[in-house]
Amino acid sequence: MVLVVLCAGYAVGSALGWGSGELALIMGDFGLTAAAGAAAVSCFLYARTRRVRFRPAWLLFALSSAMAALGNLVWGWYEVVLGRPVPSPSYADLFFLCFAPPAIVGLLVLAARPVSKAGWVCLVLDAWLIAGSLLTLSWSLALAQAAKFDGPSVAHAALSLAYPLLDIALVSMVLVLHFRRSYVNRTAVNTAVGALALTVMCDALFTSPLMHNHYHSGQLLDAGWFAGSLLLAYAPWAASRQHGKDTGEGHTRVVHEHMPGHHPGGHPHAAPHPSARAPRQSPPPGGDHSRYPATRPITGSLAALTPYLAAAVCTLGILYNVLNGRSVDRVVLLTGGAVVLALVVRQGIMLLDNITLTQELAQKENHFRSLVQGSSDVIMIAAPSGILRYVSPAAAGVYGRPAEALVGTELADLIHPEDLGCVVHEVRRFLAASPQDEPTTRIECRFRSGDGGWLNVESTVNRHHGGLIFNSRDVTERVRLQAQLQHNAEHDPLTDLPNRALFTRRVQQALSGRRSSDRGTALRNTAVLFIDLDGFKAVNDTIGHQAGDELLVQAARRLQDAVRKGDTASRLGGDEFAALIVGDTTRDRAARQRHILELADRLRMTLSQPYLIDGNDVRVAASIGVAFAEPGLGAGEILRNADLAMYRAKAGGKGRVELYKPQMQQDVVRKAELATRLRAALHDGEFALLHQPVVRLEDGRISSVAAHARWRSSQGVLFTPAEFLRVAEDGDRTAELGRWILEEAVEQAADRAANGLTVPVAVRMAARRLLDRSMPLGSVEALLTRHGLPSGSLVIELADLDPRVPLDELERRLGALRRLGVRIALDGFGGGYGALTALRRLPVDVLKLDRSLVEGVVESARLHKITSGLLRIACDLGLQSVADGVDLPEQVVALRAMGCTHGQGMAFSGPLDEYRLRRALAAGRCSVPHGPAEPAFAGGATGVYTSGVTAVLGSGSALRSHTETPVPPT
Repeated sequence: MVLVVLCAGYAVGSALGWGSGELALIMGDFGLTAAAGAAAVSCFLYARTRRVRFRPAWLLFALSSAMAALGNLVWGWYEVVLGRPVPSPSYADLFFLCFAPPAIVGLLVLAARPVSKAGWVCLVLDAWLIAGSLLTLSWSLALAQAAKFDGPSVAHAALSLAYPLLDIALVSMVLVLHFRRSYVNRTAVNTAVGALALTVMCDALFTSPLMHNHYHSGQLLDAGWFAGSLLLAYAPWAASRQHGKDTGEGHTRVVHEHMPGHHPGGHPHAAPHPSARAPRQSPPPGGDHSRYPATRPITGSLAALTPYLAAAVCTLGILYNVLNGRSVDRVVLLTGGAVVLALVVRQGIMLLDNITLTQELAQKENHFRSLVQGSSDVIMIAAPSGILRYVSPAAAGVYGRPAEALVGTELADLIHPEDLGCVVHEVRRFLAASPQDEPTTRIECRFRSGDGGWLNVESTVNRHHGGLIFNSRDVTERVRLQAQLQHNAEHDPLTDLPNRALFTRRVQQALSGRRSSDRGTALRNTAVLFIDLDGFKAVNDTIGHQAGDELLVQAARRLQDAVRKGDTASRLGGDEFAALIVGDTTRDRAARQRHILELADRLRMTLSQPYLIDGNDVRVAASIGVAFAEPGLGAGEILRNADLAMYRAKAGGKGRVELYKPQMQQDVVRKAELATRLRAALHDGEFALLHQPVVRLEDGRISSVAAHARWRSSQGVLFTPAEFLRVAEDGDRTAELGRWILEEAVEQAADRAANGLTVPVAVRMAARRLLDRSMPLGSVEALLTRHGLPSGSLVIELADLDPRVPLDELERRLGALRRLGVRIALDGFGGGYGALTALRRLPVDVLKLDRSLVEGVVESARLHKITSGLLRIACDLGLQSVADGVDLPEQVVALRAMGCTHGQGMAFSGPLDEYRLRRALAAGRCSVPHGPAEPAFAGGATGVYTSGVTAVLGSGSALRSHTETPVPPT
């Protein structure tokens, strides 16, 4: 717009004579110099930019504009500075004559380069046809008179002919370039051609006899030169503005119909349709891009008529001389003859080229026909009315119907009715879209086969003379495979039940997919059952994993049969199952809960029935947690709640149904907080180690001490961290806490031994922790060696004998520890699982009676007999017996009478700190009651006997039993 305004202002000012004569001279000379100089600088700077196309052409245009600027500068020097007419010839004429050759060569660079010698010959012939015709016409009109020497000198006459001849050559190249220009940077090339055409037109007017004798600077003709130079200056930069538009590519739309298990994905773009003209469209393979340019129809027609138009111009030149009664000039005859000869040669070349093209076309037609006939894809051409006009022979193999039977049928009759609506909609949308933006589309639908069934067919659709071309292939197997893969991704491979991902998605749908009118009631009636098979690991360990898999398959079948049709049963992994019970609109929530709990209990009983596997009855129990949906809960939250309820059912004795309560989540949070506090206490050294004497019941002599961990609160009071220890047993810090207790006990025992107080120390450890890699065998030996603890001074109390612990491996580990001088005590004897099995297989030195037996040994005759029998077993095996939790004098008397050798409890002493322990060890014994005694209680604490050795912490407060579980406030 700025260029238009500037050039229009210059033209209006020249036409109306605005300003003084001196201003007209300055603008006509130095104004043109500035415009040409701007064009030279602009083209030169553009040629220096990176990744520019046709760099030599723009450099030549810069040189051509520089010559024009110098010519105008010399012209202005004479007219404006010296104030006298410009001589003829002058240096200005030299520069003006040098304007055309660089411009001509630059236009040749911009032209599309032929790829063959015949192409170059045709290019030269086209240029000569245009130039010869223009020369004939110009010579007939004006140049013949100019060629007669009637000027002041021969140079003046030559100059009179040089200008028009160069203009003719430049016009010829402009016209040739218009029909043969490259399709890269079209905007820049068109702008440059227009600028040079405007300049040549002004030159032709300047050299014509009509205006040459009356020309002076500042006329309207200068506005044409001014506009041509500015337009050439703008030309190279116009390419960058249109770059984004010229590089657009078409897109392909894909429509999938009835695709079970289909995952949409990327697909390659189809080739552009022939009718979609794109600036950067690639030529077809094997084609000659220069011979078949992608031109518009009008442009192609004018290019084909160029030779005949040139011949017509030559004929007009000759007729002009004849009609004016003048003899035909020899120059006109020679030029006309050369034009006719060039036309004949060019037509001969075109004839040979056409013969070659016809042969190539026939060859390619045969080639593509063989491709279509032999293709495994079905190619169909449908008319705009939807009637099939052509069907390739591959239809017989793909559709099971001969191609002849399909031709003439309605395409809509072959598409599945459920897919027809979407297919018609997509076809209409595709036909309405721009071919440039969307040259092709892809449709998948079901297609009728010859046997009456339906095939999944994928079709690539292209436009064809208002109709459509379908390139179709059978993808039924692929669709089935995708559906199978989708099923496998969402179902458990063993039981074929929905897996965790699909179950979670269905739970989420049940929580959010209800209508707003009944969503609240139905949501609250929706429940999730979380099921775990108790004892399943024992089945794998005893009769094998294959039997375990068969048990899971049967359990899944029972679960699937137990739920309703609209509910979902799922296997989450391992022996964990789940069921989604979709809610209804029942208003009585209590009745709904009772119904689902009854369903869960029936399911528990069903899953707990014996399983017949390889002729044997295998029994497992089922623990079920039930959680009801609540507003605001997601799928993850309700699954978590059901899982918590299931673990509460397992903790309550297994084989139970437990309903989720908010307290369960609070317990989990509190347990996590306690675990965090345990880690902090271990890190900050807040744990202390106390020791409780183990005395001989006969005389009260201290035979060993048992190490107990205590947690020191911020007030300095020691508390029994039983709850912390339960957290630690299931947490990651169990091994760290066990290592700390063992190292601290060994270090303190070694320090006491160095001071002459040698007494064995007992450390309680879980059986599974002895097999943990966190405490390898060599670590105990290294610990004893490092602290110099004498052999036999460490007793490991084996606790929590889990049936899942492999006894063979545990036996080997305990044997290795005994070889190090470590004594083994069986803790909790008579109150745990597999005590007799452990006693039979494990190398044990000490039997430690369980606290539950000791507490009722006086009151219960049954416990008295059981305890007496266990003590006889220990005596017969030659093992030392220790009673744990001896808190009352009556218990001491009774146990001693039954043959128990040692005791530990508040009847003798509570847990002692290091200072009081050393005082007790220095004394060597504790007072032991030898007859009936009445218990005395301190501070109302049940079972705390104070007649023995009193252990006081702080300001006289009695020690707590290590079975109590108070913890510091959070």
